[in-house]
Parts: sequence; structure tokens; C-alpha cells
Amino acid sequence: MQPAPRREVFILGLTRAGKVFRPSDWAERLAGALSCFRPEGMVGSIGTPIGYSPYCVPNRIDGVKCVIVSEALRDVEPMAWDFVMNFARDNHLRTKE
Repeated sequence: MQPAPRREVFILGLTRAGKVFRPSDWAERLAGALSCFRPEGMVGSIGTPIGYSPYCVPNRIDGVKCVIVSEALRDVEPMAWDFVMNFARDNHLRTKE
């Protein structure tokens, strides 16, 4: 039996009131803050480009900035998961699963 796929949470750059969240680079900043959380064995070396964690990636959906957060982040670092979810809640951002 194959394990169920991990849930992903989409944090949208729209507030519950329908306003665009600012600053305009919020998604890149949030994903950048979590870039150090990576699967075991996935490490960079000299010359490796800086990148985002596969657990927290900025994106656009229908022209709206968002951050896609994998539930696997909770297993890697529960405090990082709480940080991201609290960011969305504290800033009144819309979320989708």
C-alpha cells in the first residue's frame, strides 16, 4: 500500500477582505526565510545556486502571488510550519488546500 500524498497548503497573496497583500515580494521573502529546511541529504555545495526549500515555494496562481507549503515541513520542523501558518493567519491571508 502506498502512503497518501502529502497535503499542500496554498497561502494566497489576497487578504480575506479581497485586497492584494503587500509588499509585492512577500512570497519570495517568506519562502526565502524557510529555504534552509530541506529533505535529509539535500545539501548545497560551492557553486550550487541558492534556492528555495521544496517544502515552501513561491508561485503564482491565476495571476495571484502565493506560497505553496508542503505538510512535510511539519515533520521536518514543526516550528517552521507554525511560523508559516501563523504568518497567514496574522496577515489575514486566504489559504487553500
